[in-house]
Amino acid sequence: MSDLAKKTCIPCKGGVPPLKGEKLDDLLEKLKNNWKIIKEHHLEKEYSFKNFKEALDFTIKVGELAENQGHHPDIFLAWGKVKLTIWTHKIDGLTESDFIFAAKADKEL
Repeated sequence: MSDLAKKTCIPCKGGVPPLKGEKLDDLLEKLKNNWKIIKEHHLEKEYSFKNFKEALDFTIKVGELAENQGHHPDIFLAWGKVKLTIWTHKIDGLTESDFIFAAKADKEL
């Protein structure tokens, strides 16, 4: 398990710059598991499942995690797949909490 998954998401109140460059690369290295940083703005990952039910079950777990952490990703659900897109809306970019949430989502598998 990633050490990131052991941390708790911290709500962003704004007024801080989004992470860029090496800081993003370092966090992505800790996260691993096929996550991608898109244009230094958001994280993205697509999960594959055997059927719609498994994809839906994962979506529900991630939704419960989002409520618990106060950190809400965009979730795309389709037959056999779920795509998560994560960023901090308050600053329109990435914070460490985005990577923490991504690591916690991976644990829900």
